[in-house]
Amino acid sequence: MAARMVEVGGKPEVLRVARARGVIRLREETVRRILEGRVEKGDPLAVAQVAAILAVKKTPEIVPLCHPIPITGVKVDFDVRDREVEVTVEVRAVARTGVEMEALTGVMAALLAIWDVVKAYEKDERGQYPETEIYGVKVLEKVKGGRLEEG
Repeated sequence: MAARMVEVGGKPEVLRVARARGVIRLREETVRRILEGRVEKGDPLAVAQVAAILAVKKTPEIVPLCHPIPITGVKVDFDVRDREVEVTVEVRAVARTGVEMEALTGVMAALLAIWDVVKAYEKDERGQYPETEIYGVKVLEKVKGGRLEEG
């Protein structure tokens, strides 16, 4: 079976909004370093925010069957807890197809960027990552032509 890009040319352009989230589990000491600004490579959240925005814009280059669409806005939020950082990405566009893949791609890029920036603090004595984990990546909500409720 061959892959194909779905034809969307006949669909109307409407507001498309999607919100996705994911979590990275870290060591408590690593989270403390993030909150106290003691990460040698820089601010993991600032790097993750830029990574998410760039990934949203580059989604059609990463996910082969995604349509290139005109993104009108990207919002990246973080919730830092004792052993976790939750990332939420909201993407907006006026387009003929949805933006959930862009939101998911933004979340994954942000989580990977956090891991990269803090990996020195997550390694054990053998250079492994026994406690570090990315999980819970999912689409929270998507809207076509309407309004995304705040929540």
